[in-house]
Amino acid sequence: MAFVKDSFMPVKAKSLLRRKSIDQDIYDSRHSAMRRVIGPSGLIALGVGTIVGAGLFSLTGVAAGQHAGPAVVLSFLIASIACALVGLCYAELASMIPSAGSAYSYTYATLGELIAWIIGWDLILEYTVGGAAVSVSWSSYFASLVHQWGISIDPRLLTSPFLMTTLADGTSAHGWVNLPAMIALTLISLLLVRGISGSLLFNNFVVFLKIGVIVLLVIFCAPHVNFANFHPFLPKNDGHFGSFGFSGVLQASGMMFFAYLGFDIIATTAQETRDPEKTMPIGILGSLIVCTILFVVFAFVLTGVVNYKSLADDASPVATAIDVTHLDWLQTVVKISLLFGYAATLIGVMLGQARVFYAMSRDGLLPKAVGYVSPKTGAPVMGHVITWLLAAFLAALFPIWVLGVMVSIGTLFAFVLVCAGVIYLRIHEPHRPRAFTVPGGLTVPILGIIVCVGMIVTLDIMTWLRLAVWLALGILVYVFYGRRHSRLANARLRED
Repeated sequence: MAFVKDSFMPVKAKSLLRRKSIDQDIYDSRHSAMRRVIGPSGLIALGVGTIVGAGLFSLTGVAAGQHAGPAVVLSFLIASIACALVGLCYAELASMIPSAGSAYSYTYATLGELIAWIIGWDLILEYTVGGAAVSVSWSSYFASLVHQWGISIDPRLLTSPFLMTTLADGTSAHGWVNLPAMIALTLISLLLVRGISGSLLFNNFVVFLKIGVIVLLVIFCAPHVNFANFHPFLPKNDGHFGSFGFSGVLQASGMMFFAYLGFDIIATTAQETRDPEKTMPIGILGSLIVCTILFVVFAFVLTGVVNYKSLADDASPVATAIDVTHLDWLQTVVKISLLFGYAATLIGVMLGQARVFYAMSRDGLLPKAVGYVSPKTGAPVMGHVITWLLAAFLAALFPIWVLGVMVSIGTLFAFVLVCAGVIYLRIHEPHRPRAFTVPGGLTVPILGIIVCVGMIVTLDIMTWLRLAVWLALGILVYVFYGRRHSRLANARLRED
């Protein structure tokens, strides 16, 4: 017997590993109040719309300028290989467990309730912080656009209070709050609570704009590529791990996992997808292929046009690259397109987080009110409201590089457990029907774990400490609420 100080209630250690049956997950999915309106093309568009966003258009410059130089192209390739390994595992689990909880639901059915809680809590970090990071980058591009039109926003309304900013008179002052980022999150939340159908129509339109931005960048910036900027392609390490050299490429690849935030969000829409067993793998793998091609081309042109040393603190590198062309109309078109494009990324991450809240509430690990679904729109309204409040708070106070690495470590952690879930089910339920099966036996999930763990260890110690604090807080919430209110726990008490 193991005891937890919780009204002096004895708890069997094995209760922490109780698993929700896959059959129950399938039943819950089929009897959800959410509406099945998404097809294969809609899933791919959702994935591309979410993935192609702040990570690509903002952190690429930081990763190149602080860690990898022009070799950030290799960082994208390493991250894409890792994502492909994990994406195959997501596709198999999504074809077996068509649940709104994504990695949370997969882990609940394989590794048990405590691990599921940890990964669910981790996904809250990943998606909420991701939404905040995207909105901060959106704010930077918005300020650049209106400045081009002769409108200057007080820099203190664009900057974290933890950072210094330069005022119009040349003096320095602490930032106040990132107001445009908060406004962007508010507008997207209002759209999402109206239901997923309207959100997807907007997303499909914006996907074309995003791809158009990259195409325009390549076409008009390619003539301005200075091949001297590629020398050295891999800058020499300065004596610190992660500061250029191959270790810098690895650390940048860990950061660029933020750029791939999106394909796992596809899995959170399983309960709103038509024939999810077949369409989920198509959406996950299709969006990964499209985005990897776009990312590598983008990084090559960006570091060819702008020297990597100038990108170290640049939160809007696309604007910097476009400015080199001296085409005013192109600058305006690209910046407006990026603002709409970021909105699609916000839709994806905030949509995903609300559905994780819904799944955890349905299982009793969070209060029932958190998972409230509007009977009129079919949207998890309360989940959207909570996501908006948390993301707006983070966006108002923290700079993008702090938010970006937090998203990366949360994403990688979730990926490791998804790969482990595939291994578990291959061993314990080898005959369960799978609409999609990862090729190569256990090789792919094992390699996925190795690569993701390798990237996690390259991230800085402060990122680890922030994750540890967040997970410790989550354990306390589970001990004092989730464990006692779990549907599985209550079902067992009724049986007893």
